[in-house]
Amino acid sequence: MIQANNVTLRIGKKALFEDVNIKFTEGNCYGLIGANGAGKSTFLKILSGALETTSGDVTITPGQRLSVLEQDHFKYDAYPVMDVVIMGNERLYQIMKEKDAIYAKEDFSDEDGIRASELEAEFAEMDGWEAESNAAMLLNGLGIDPSLHYAIMKDLNGNDKVKVLLAKALFGNPDILLLDEPTNYLDAEHIEWLKRYLNDYENAFILISHDIPFLNSVINLIYHMDNQQLNRYVGDYDKFQEVYAMKKAQMEAAFNRQQKEIADLKDFVARNKARVATRNMAMSRQKKLDNMDIIELAAEKPKPEFYFKQARTPGRYIFTTKDLVIGYDKPLSVPLNISMERGSKIAMVGANGIGKSTLLKSILGIIQPVSGEVELGDYLEIGYFEQESSPDNTNTCLNEIWEEFPSYTQYEVRSALAKCGLTTKHIESQIRVLSGGEQAKVRLCKLINRESNILVLDEPTNHLDVDAKDELKRALMEYKGSILMVCHEPEFYDGLVNEVCSKWTTLSV
Repeated sequence: MIQANNVTLRIGKKALFEDVNIKFTEGNCYGLIGANGAGKSTFLKILSGALETTSGDVTITPGQRLSVLEQDHFKYDAYPVMDVVIMGNERLYQIMKEKDAIYAKEDFSDEDGIRASELEAEFAEMDGWEAESNAAMLLNGLGIDPSLHYAIMKDLNGNDKVKVLLAKALFGNPDILLLDEPTNYLDAEHIEWLKRYLNDYENAFILISHDIPFLNSVINLIYHMDNQQLNRYVGDYDKFQEVYAMKKAQMEAAFNRQQKEIADLKDFVARNKARVATRNMAMSRQKKLDNMDIIELAAEKPKPEFYFKQARTPGRYIFTTKDLVIGYDKPLSVPLNISMERGSKIAMVGANGIGKSTLLKSILGIIQPVSGEVELGDYLEIGYFEQESSPDNTNTCLNEIWEEFPSYTQYEVRSALAKCGLTTKHIESQIRVLSGGEQAKVRLCKLINRESNILVLDEPTNHLDVDAKDELKRALMEYKGSILMVCHEPEFYDGLVNEVCSKWTTLSV
């Protein structure tokens, strides 16, 4: 259905991937995996035609409809939600708009009537009369309240806008579906809905996800992006890990054998090339050395190391609220009288839209409550991790950390970023051009280099690759301070927190 032929993409002098030749075939469910910054999202953009290759090309079987989960919801701000979803089938949406324009004419002509009849026939053939009900089914499944189905996109919150773009991608059962981290911003209930949807999906899809349980539940083939190449593995992520570890061990064993052979040959040549009796044998071994295909081990990707700095012990209570009502234009909660004690590690879970992130921001004073008050405890040193980086931030990673820690030397800044798994290329790049996972590592770098005794974390696992999530969990388990965290990944907070609040209105420790 999609074929990449000798695809190479270079950014400056560096190849992100080189001479990639792969086929995605009908009916298969592909997982595209790799470390943050390996180029997974970029590769999907090439497959979709949104990005040109340096060399090589991508071909799509004629007649196949390809649909992509877009990341930029701002360009749809002027459109109604229902229209945006139906735009997932571009031809159907064009027919609907052209029909509306014809029927709105005051001077309706015979030619208009003929054209309208042609459009009505094509509309019916495409099941156009079911379009709005099918779109509503997707929106309901993803948790968009029916009252918002005809709202203007700019009036929705960020999470709901992302869900609308996911509904747009799914609309009309495209032949090929490209999904880049679709579970980000979905709560557990709607991740389960998407899992069921993809398991029932009859066409092909290519999925990027760092949510391993979700990935394992929906895919049957893996493409691993590593060291400028894509390699194919049959099975789920767990099977990939097993086979990958075996291949890596075999390659290392072959490398070690060859290195010993090279050392032996070089030693023989050095000892015998000057002696007449053994010169021919030395030349023969030198020729073998010259013609040898050298095995090269792939460079190990830098793995992050997170260690949170500990501030002094705070007072008994982290915070206490009195009749706190959170919200923006309208209240999102009843009056809350809740508290959190020192030493607690709490995960707040539950459906999107009930105000978990708003509660965090209200406690921290980032937004003002509708009514009521928050009393923070004594001697607090708060570390706050927000969901996303600002899209308007033009800082390089280097400058971002330097502004936060102006006393650091350049070496200390670079070292701090490197410990978070970022390379020199990332460190000198603007934050806004990095992948979501790399941006998250920059925010974590600021967090771990400042002393704290309470960490307030809003969806800290979004975008992070498997290694980074594992390391973050280890560091948080080691952390002696308090933690208040919003998270939708049970495998992350299990064993880490001492309380899981699905009804955070009753939060009290």
